[in-house]
Amino acid sequence: MIVVIKPHTPKPLVDEVMAEVEKLGYDPRAIYGAEQTVVAAIGDERTHHSLESLTALPQVQEVMRVQKRYKLVSREAHPANSVIDVDGLPVGGDKFTMMAGPCSVESEEQLLSTARAVKAAGATILRGGAFKPRTSPYEFQGLGKEGLQLLSLAKRETGLKIITEVLSERHVEEVATHADILQIGARNAQNFQLLIECARTRKPILLKRGLSERIDEWLLAAEYILSEGNPNVFFCERGIRTFETYTRNTLDLSSVAIVKKESHLPVIVDPSQGCGRSDLVRALCRGAVALGADGLLVEVHPHPAEALSDGQQQIDFAGFTDLVKELQPFFTAVGKTM
Repeated sequence: MIVVIKPHTPKPLVDEVMAEVEKLGYDPRAIYGAEQTVVAAIGDERTHHSLESLTALPQVQEVMRVQKRYKLVSREAHPANSVIDVDGLPVGGDKFTMMAGPCSVESEEQLLSTARAVKAAGATILRGGAFKPRTSPYEFQGLGKEGLQLLSLAKRETGLKIITEVLSERHVEEVATHADILQIGARNAQNFQLLIECARTRKPILLKRGLSERIDEWLLAAEYILSEGNPNVFFCERGIRTFETYTRNTLDLSSVAIVKKESHLPVIVDPSQGCGRSDLVRALCRGAVALGADGLLVEVHPHPAEALSDGQQQIDFAGFTDLVKELQPFFTAVGKTM
């Protein structure tokens, strides 16, 4: 870390800062300029005490980090793109993955018909919420355990892998029994105890970005999972909350390029949650592929107008089939195949 001293600070006060740096386990090196001094603190920032508390000293102007706090997630730790094994299905690298299905599991007929349709169009992973986090307690909360059983039924019949959301620590073991990928939703993006419990299952984890989460916080949330010995993590950009009201959320496609630069882990984009409007989904999917995303998480329903949750952002079977066909030139352009 680097401690910047205020201009014209006398040497005794600089020495005081250096003494504090040494107490905290670093080797201090002062660099004197014509007007300003900086103290380079030599040591591993990830294993030593943070020096940011030194800003409490009146002669300290600021403290700047040199190393990144997310060690395992970063490209410095793993320069090549990671490919995650989802029960024999590779996700990442040169493969583009389509994850599709209803926002909520509503019935056997609804789920199985959707599973058959999205598989026929090219999807390899079936999404579906068994437990649904809803803003209002009076809205449909999902089928719970019955929903998990229906997801397992859909997997047996179609061979699709399953992704579904885990809402709390008490559901982790049960959801892991049925799902191939555990989804951490935006509301739980920084629920660190839940992240740790999910990591310990060793199942692949899709980590959605929080509603107001900065990218560095998102990367650090993934670091919790990797630090538990589970390297199987996907980032999922699903839109953030801004002042804009034209869409439900603002899909931050710039985060795809940033995270791909900073991390080796695959990045998935959820355009359905990202905008909350079915008429914009196809355009956002094109942008996600062009920016280098590794997969899409698309909400598909047999009859969106009749959906028990978020029907306005789900596309129908024909719409999904057309979407996959429309994306083929984009896959070729970025060197990916489905």
